[in-house]
Amino acid sequence: MLNSTNNTEIMDSDEEYKEFYETSRFICGMILYPAICIPGLIGNVLTLIVLNMKNMKTSTNAFLAALAISDSIKLINDLIYFVVLVLFRTNPKSGQIAFVNIYPFAHFIFNISTCVSSWLTVSVATERFILVCYPIKAKSLCTRIRAIVISCVIYVVMISVSSPFALRYEKTETIVDNVTVLDLRVTDLWSNEEFDRYYTWSLNFLRSNIVLIILIILNACIIFSLRKVRANKKNTQRNRITLMMIVVIMVFVICILPDAIMSVHGMGYHEANYLEKGIREFSDTLLTINAAVNFLIYCVFSRTFRQKFVVLFPFCQFKTTGETRNGSYKTVGTKEPEAKDAQSV
Repeated sequence: MLNSTNNTEIMDSDEEYKEFYETSRFICGMILYPAICIPGLIGNVLTLIVLNMKNMKTSTNAFLAALAISDSIKLINDLIYFVVLVLFRTNPKSGQIAFVNIYPFAHFIFNISTCVSSWLTVSVATERFILVCYPIKAKSLCTRIRAIVISCVIYVVMISVSSPFALRYEKTETIVDNVTVLDLRVTDLWSNEEFDRYYTWSLNFLRSNIVLIILIILNACIIFSLRKVRANKKNTQRNRITLMMIVVIMVFVICILPDAIMSVHGMGYHEANYLEKGIREFSDTLLTINAAVNFLIYCVFSRTFRQKFVVLFPFCQFKTTGETRNGSYKTVGTKEPEAKDAQSV
């Protein structure tokens, strides 16, 4: 009798947050997602075009191109969520059918893209750390071929370790008033508390926690080294690129931190309570912002990126001081690591 009373109290308490969840889903899914994802996708496509132009194929840009692909997958996934929510409002039955069939795969893709983006950001930070702190070794260590191989390995490994998420949910059918109602339930594999606890904790540690620790340490080292060489005019272009990478890393850390905190406690998925799911809507929106904002960061901080972009789209002019009229840089030689790095974004 006591357990029954407690369960009733929990359900009543959860119902109090139903309106909060529905409001959060409307604000994030119906308003913010399309407003962020559509410009973000356009920006990522433009980023890929610019990064594959002549004289832009460097090791750093290889990582950034792979990151743009991962971010685009995340944004497409979020746009599909927006479409499902529109269906829920216009035709609830069709919306439920779409949700039940799409959500298990969308959840899998979400985890893949987040894991891939996390470790590609770590790769960029590691390369920048080597370029700033060990410039002589950077010439042999930071090659485009190596960057491409590392990016491919990250994709393969993260898809493999995230594969159990593809088996998290299964469809169920129940008859209510002679009407078949579709829904999702956690599979037997994920109903195992030990598997759920240890796998979820391990993957979240791999996806968020250890990534945050590494990025904070590397960023601190990069900033410290950058301050030591900031007065050297010879390194101005490399320092500008480094500053841009610092901003990319800091934005990533800020955006993934709420998700990392929630994921440690296993909060906020389909089977969670309304409060957790409502908070998850906002933490996922921060991840969406992170996936969409890099194009703007490149435009603001990278003169080379702006100039290459204007070559493609002459009608887009950026009014900045100190830029050459012809929109290109002179190669300063190949003996110094700075020469290779100067053509990065």
